[in-house]
Amino acid sequence: QVQLVESGGDLVQPGGSLRLSCAASGFSFSLYVMSWYRQAPGTERELVASISGDGGGTNYADPVKGRFTISRDNAKKTVYLQMNSLKPEDTAIYYCKASFARAYWGQGTQVTVSS
Repeated sequence: QVQLVESGGDLVQPGGSLRLSCAASGFSFSLYVMSWYRQAPGTERELVASISGDGGGTNYADPVKGRFTISRDNAKKTVYLQMNSLKPEDTAIYYCKASFARAYWGQGTQVTVSS
């Protein structure tokens, strides 16, 4: 069956870094656009970054441009989100999404940025 399993969330101080991973299984990973979304308490889920199936195209939300980098390894069926210069406003649950013929979501991983 289809699975998206996020990992790497943690408590980190402002200015710190984290690397999130999303391991996929059960579908043709390289055909799918992969995205990271996040949702903070009391807010709607928002797109953070996305990457095309071959990794050649990326897109970032304005608040994370220059700080976050999305990448993928199709051989490992994994997508990553490198997050640098983290701010308290980056605190949220981060979700992985796969989009092509259908959309699939992971269960999320908590990122907390606090001193």
